[in-house]
Amino acid sequence: MKQITIISGKGGTGKTSVTAAIATIAKNKVIADCDVDAPDLHLILNPRVKKTMIFHGLKLAKRDKEKCIGCMKCYESCKFDAISDDLEINKDRCEGCGVCQYVCPTDAISMIDRDTGYVYIADTRFGPFSYGVLRTSEEASGKLVSMVRQNALALAEEKKLDLIIIDGPPGIGCPVIASLSGVDAALIVVEPTKSGIHDMERILKVTEHFRVDPLVCINKYDLSIENSIEIEEYCRKNNLEIVGKIPFDERFVNALINGKSIIEYDKECEASRRLVDMWNRIERRLIR
Repeated sequence: MKQITIISGKGGTGKTSVTAAIATIAKNKVIADCDVDAPDLHLILNPRVKKTMIFHGLKLAKRDKEKCIGCMKCYESCKFDAISDDLEINKDRCEGCGVCQYVCPTDAISMIDRDTGYVYIADTRFGPFSYGVLRTSEEASGKLVSMVRQNALALAEEKKLDLIIIDGPPGIGCPVIASLSGVDAALIVVEPTKSGIHDMERILKVTEHFRVDPLVCINKYDLSIENSIEIEEYCRKNNLEIVGKIPFDERFVNALINGKSIIEYDKECEASRRLVDMWNRIERRLIR
């Protein structure tokens, strides 16, 4: 079974549009949206949810008022100001560290599960789909990403599919690491700007650390030929393969408005043809 994660050093590069296009073309696959902080692949895939699971991230402190003797040790020990002087616990401030439970002499504080998000298993017109949603301001997105990937792996094994396509989160933080570890390749979607080049360099360091084979796609390359050439020169010097150069096309927006991938919307346009060619290159790279 092969796994590929589509990533970018920042948001807004067109990563999800590229993922949707690949999902349209690829065969025998499971799709996973690991951008759990702001998932949007489901807007294109229009999934039919089969199973919903509650995700528990950080723990939450809870005080038993009958056991509490008001010694104030929990209040004095909390470094996050989550406990008020009347010993009420603010769940928005609690980081689940458990120090209050540790110092309590009467076992009046327990750590309980906190509902921080949801994980979904669904069917789509392109195949099985695993995705998750982290509730606003909650933590442990990396742990939720791992759960989404575990479900995708289970789906692939159950249905005897040989590919997992992962729409990764932007940036280089914990959820990105969770979406990259153990995959066979990473497709880095970069835009032709100075900041885009810098973001690509950052994410390449992450792929190098985790020994993931990086591939590069320049999206909207024709908006700045000069910067695209700079990206190509950088990739040439660093022995990186550019598998695709996708032109700017307003049909991407029209496709999104209609809940379709660009290939579904207009398979004959230049962008669609280049995306098909790009996937053929990636597929050959994965199976060799």
